[in-house]
Amino acid sequence: MNDAEPLPTTDPALLSVLAELRAREPLFHHPELGTSAEDLEQQMAPDFFEVGASGRRYSRDFVKDALLRRYAAGGEDPWETSDFHCRDLGRDTYLLTYALRQDQRLSRRVTVWRRAATGWQVLYHQGTLVTD
Repeated sequence: MNDAEPLPTTDPALLSVLAELRAREPLFHHPELGTSAEDLEQQMAPDFFEVGASGRRYSRDFVKDALLRRYAAGGEDPWETSDFHCRDLGRDTYLLTYALRQDQRLSRRVTVWRRAATGWQVLYHQGTLVTD
């Protein structure tokens, strides 16, 4: 990827957090983390929402229902991630950014994660298409 700006570097103190979060991305593409409604509810904060590449806002319930349909349909969903960066936002809250390639489609992703007593919870997610 040839961006005009250099990639940010993750603070070495956050490398273990980066490794944990990187293993969870792309978001909701890891069936080993759970594919049931209960699994998804545990992974998403109650006030979670997503902004898609179109700019449209998607609620927690909308995302959960779409994911349950996708999991039920099965099939392959090939993707490749790169350029991960993690930033500490405050008390157990982190910003993770990365690039996602799905066939010819390239997007920049941002996810805000919180470490909760029950494990990692996603607070916010957004995907922005990269254009020439």
